[in-house]
Parts: sequence; structure tokens; C-alpha cells
Amino acid sequence: MFDMKTSQTIIPTQHLFPILDDLLIDVLQSLSPTDWHLPTVAPLWQVKDIAVHLLDGNLRTLSMLRDAYFGETPPPINSYQDLVHFLNQLNAEWIKAFRRVSPKVLVELLQITGVQVSSHFATLPPYEKALFSVAWAGEDESYNWFHVAREYTEKWHHQQQIRLAVHQTAPLYSKDLYEPYLATSMRALPHHYRDIKVQEGNSLVISVLGEGGGTWAIEQQQNQWIWVEHAVANPTSTVEIAGEVAWRIFTKGISRKEAQNHVKISGEATLGEKIFDMLAVMA
Repeated sequence: MFDMKTSQTIIPTQHLFPILDDLLIDVLQSLSPTDWHLPTVAPLWQVKDIAVHLLDGNLRTLSMLRDAYFGETPPPINSYQDLVHFLNQLNAEWIKAFRRVSPKVLVELLQITGVQVSSHFATLPPYEKALFSVAWAGEDESYNWFHVAREYTEKWHHQQQIRLAVHQTAPLYSKDLYEPYLATSMRALPHHYRDIKVQEGNSLVISVLGEGGGTWAIEQQQNQWIWVEHAVANPTSTVEIAGEVAWRIFTKGISRKEAQNHVKISGEATLGEKIFDMLAVMA
């Protein structure tokens, strides 16, 4: 199936949520009391805070998407940064409230709500308009399939933040789970490069190495960056990223200096180096 906006193959993720949720419960149930309070690559968040954030995502999905209940009215949102500020405030309030909740109760709530979220996502027609657009990809309107894929990347990378803190990252790097995460995140590329003006036909190829990796390309055509599905013979710039580092770049989970040790850029360096600033999260 193809995305009718971009003529690209859509990224199916609905079937992956139960698998990802089972893996989340497995890793959380393996934690010691001390593990729950380990620091993570998410600034100011410990392992428990990220699990709490994942529960918030489940509950908001069920309340807003399934039940059409939005609760409080947000303040005026006039820009992308206004939206990020509002979401950050909601996240902080939720995490503070859940300090009184035990890990056991938290895991039980994640189990219950995870099943319901997976069931709801499975009912969404892929080409109907989503309630929320994928703003980090530059879309004002998105299809359901892209919204669901975005939610998959949220669940994937937050679980991997937990796993990184407790040294259990391997399961999420499988091809079946990591490739959809990367393919969805790469949808940010044309929007991320929108202000980089180069000659017609210049191209950028991004390769993520490892079992779940892949290769993606964009090209300058008619003063905009567009997706290129075919192989690019002589790209203007080529970027190779170690698999274990790619997701951390796209989620602000690694410094630029550290990331540079795991990235190889060939050709036009300035074009390739722009990848260090790309985000596939609301931040």
C-alpha cells in the first residue's frame, strides 16, 4: 500500500504494539527496586518516570482518540514551540503525581491499558484523517497510519531509554521492531532539510547500519527536498550511522560530540552534518 500524499509505501505498525508491550512488561518486571530509580538519557527522568510517561500516553490515547474526551482546554497554541511547551508541562505534572504510585501498580496499569490501546489502533482505517498530525514531519494533517506509526516510535524509543539504562537493549534492535521505528523517523528528513538550499538534483543518502537498519534518500527537485525510492548512483552526501546511535540522535538522547564518533559522512560535509540536528519527537 502507498501513502497517497507521498507515493511512498506506508509503514504498517498496528500489529507490532502487542509485541512491544509484552517486551515492556518483561523488562519492567525484571527490574530491582534500585533499577527503577536509575538515570536515563532523557534529561531529568529516571526509569520509573519514563514508564509513567508511557502510561500517560496510553491513557491519553484511550481518552482522546477512543472516547473523544479531552479534559482540560489547552492555552492558545500559536506555534510549534507553544505546543512543545504545553506537552512538557503536562508530562511534568503527570510524573510528579505518580511519585506516590508503586512500580507494581504501574506495571499492572500498563498491562491493562496497553491491550486496550493496541485494540483501538487496530480499528483505525489507515487512510482516514488522524485526529493529530505528525508535526515533526511538517504535516498539518496526517493519515491514521502515520499517526499510529508515530505512536509506535514513541513507545519504541521510550522503552529503549529504559533498556539502555538497565543494559537490556538487544530485543528492540531486531529487524522486525527497529526497521519500522527508523522508517517512520526518517519521514522527518524532507521537513528537516527544508531550509537547506542546494542545486537541482543534489541528493542525500542516509544509511543506518546493523540488523534493523536500512537506507533512505532525499533529492532536491524544484526547490524542495523529495523522497527518492530508487537507489541514488552518485549522492551529494552520504551518511552512515551506527544502529545503536541513530535512535538516540533523533530523540535528543546523545550529544553531538559523542554521536560524531559513530557517524561517517562522505561527500558534502555540511549537508551530511545537518542530520545531527534532526528530531523525530516533539521537542
